[in-house]
Amino acid sequence: MKALLLCLISILPLTAKENAPATSTATAVEAFLATLDADQRTKAAMPFDNDARENYRYTPQEHRAGLPIKEMTEPQRAAAMKILDTVLSEKGTLKVTQIMSLESVLAEIEKKPDFRDPVKYFVSIFGTPGDPKGWGWRFEGHHISLNFTLVEGKKPSLTPSFLGTNPAEVRTGKLIGLRVLAAEEDLSRALVTTLLADGKSAVIFSDSPPKDVFSAENRKATLLDPVGIPSGEMSETQRKALVQIIAEYLGRYRTELAAADMAKIEAAGIDKIRFGWSGSVKPGEAYYYRIQGPSFLIESVNIQNNANHIHAVYRDFEGDFGHDILAEHLKQEH
Repeated sequence: MKALLLCLISILPLTAKENAPATSTATAVEAFLATLDADQRTKAAMPFDNDARENYRYTPQEHRAGLPIKEMTEPQRAAAMKILDTVLSEKGTLKVTQIMSLESVLAEIEKKPDFRDPVKYFVSIFGTPGDPKGWGWRFEGHHISLNFTLVEGKKPSLTPSFLGTNPAEVRTGKLIGLRVLAAEEDLSRALVTTLLADGKSAVIFSDSPPKDVFSAENRKATLLDPVGIPSGEMSETQRKALVQIIAEYLGRYRTELAAADMAKIEAAGIDKIRFGWSGSVKPGEAYYYRIQGPSFLIESVNIQNNANHIHAVYRDFEGDFGHDILAEHLKQEH
């Protein structure tokens, strides 16, 4: 277990600074809003209690809340992306921009340039930056939904956090060979393979993977069946590999934010986390995996488009859309 904790420490060095991104993201949001004209601001800015704040969608949609990048000037687009930079890690920002670029790949494959558009992504601001009662923002479009919620003095909420890729591996054109979510796939396959080699066949809970993640676009993530095996039954090396997968999902975000979420996961009990797999373990074939702990859920599925289309999501059972920090704030207020 000491070796496992050393692995955790590598992504937990800056917990005390977890509110630093909150300050910089508020500044970035204010700077972005200042670039907008009245009509643009009407689209981008909404009250914090607007129902659209929890209308979480990663599938293609004709209409979304927020201001589309397509309707922004270049300086406005730069200001919008600066908001992401204040919260995402360099790795996370790269994944997001690469996923956006995949829309051009799909446009070429499907011959639908109007439907597949790399600037068809929306920025939504909910509430007033710095409002102690709560505020937040969302960046969303096909295969991306990043949600950020903050209540003054509390740990920011980063979930739901969804990234997807189609193609999962680009096999033609200028971006040939690109695999945006390669680590999420390869690390998990390596873990299930070593578990099977170790005789832990219970890690496979079904031969048939689902068509999508079970949490789907639900506003609230609920505890799923306890499939697979708990990390308490894994070797130390296997537990470290499991933590590494979790760290890959949290690593979308800046170190201090990832560290705060990892600390919460650790406090709930690393040994209580379960890892389960369904489908084939062979590269290029359909699969699904689930990592579930007392407080969080990670799911990934690759079955569509001949197993070349990944959905990968990180959710918090109590903290999605900041529900836990809002509840704590209200409790303290009263």
